[in-house]
Amino acid sequence: MATYWDVQGAFAINYGLTDRLELQLLPVLYQDTNRGTPGYNIPDDFFLKLKIGSLGDPESPFRFGIIASTRIPTGKTHNIIYEPYSAGTIEAGFTGLMSYFKDVGYPEDNYSFHANLGYIFHNDAGNKLTDSPNDTVSAKSISTELTYGFGLRYPFDKWDITFEFNGNAFLQKPPVTAFSRENYFYFTPGVRYKVLRWLNIDFAADLRMTPDKDETKYEFGIGRLPMQLPSTWPDWRINLAVQVFILPVSLRQESERDILMKKAASRRELFEQIVRQQKETEAAEKELERIKKERRKAEKELQNLRELLEGKKKKTEPQKQKPKP
Repeated sequence: MATYWDVQGAFAINYGLTDRLELQLLPVLYQDTNRGTPGYNIPDDFFLKLKIGSLGDPESPFRFGIIASTRIPTGKTHNIIYEPYSAGTIEAGFTGLMSYFKDVGYPEDNYSFHANLGYIFHNDAGNKLTDSPNDTVSAKSISTELTYGFGLRYPFDKWDITFEFNGNAFLQKPPVTAFSRENYFYFTPGVRYKVLRWLNIDFAADLRMTPDKDETKYEFGIGRLPMQLPSTWPDWRINLAVQVFILPVSLRQESERDILMKKAASRRELFEQIVRQQKETEAAEKELERIKKERRKAEKELQNLRELLEGKKKKTEPQKQKPKP
């Protein structure tokens, strides 16, 4: 009986350049490969992402954003079983983001819905996935794929509950010697424990919803897995993450009252805009009501004039008819 470990350890740094622009540096520090010696990468690949977010009308519950990302191959081994496809080249991608917040003023205090759609350009044309000198299989054209996800977050005082669905769809599939060339679809329930204002712990489980359909061609050193193991994507995965807010330092020093006051101050512009729009709406409604009253008054005067004219007409009609001799 064989045991396959698929363990990955990563460290991410997110830095807000502006209110709408965020930079993420994500080196994968450890990745099991289950190939060759020693059977793991230290380090694995490096990811760089730039996100533009919080786009849209401040009064609207919808927010939009976009992420530009790249994958830099700093790991030794690629084409790893049970991991997203990579041929060991510099990759690029874009992801569109959309969020709906029930509470516009305090979005973290009520439920929210999130969705994304991404595109990955693998840049692998002509690449071979094995080190075998007899390998004649290479990518005839560049592999590309769509990634997508949608989910719900419901907050409580100390806990958040999340439900997410995510998957992919290859537009141009990788070579037949690639692991993970099949499409996947996962359901991911999770929880977040809010330990402190600056410390969160996330726990989630990926549960595969797609069948175990093997499309890999096992040649040139690509070994087949034992029959009792899934041959495409893992049946399940466990994700554990710790989130620490380093900046601002005042987040770990200020009281809860001070935090709430700052939140209110940061939303002052939004509240003022809402009040202005409400006043403009009320003024427009008053003007519309005034116009309606003037119209009803004009219609009544027109009706009175019509009745007056009809009355005069009736009085003059008998005078025009003279008796015949």
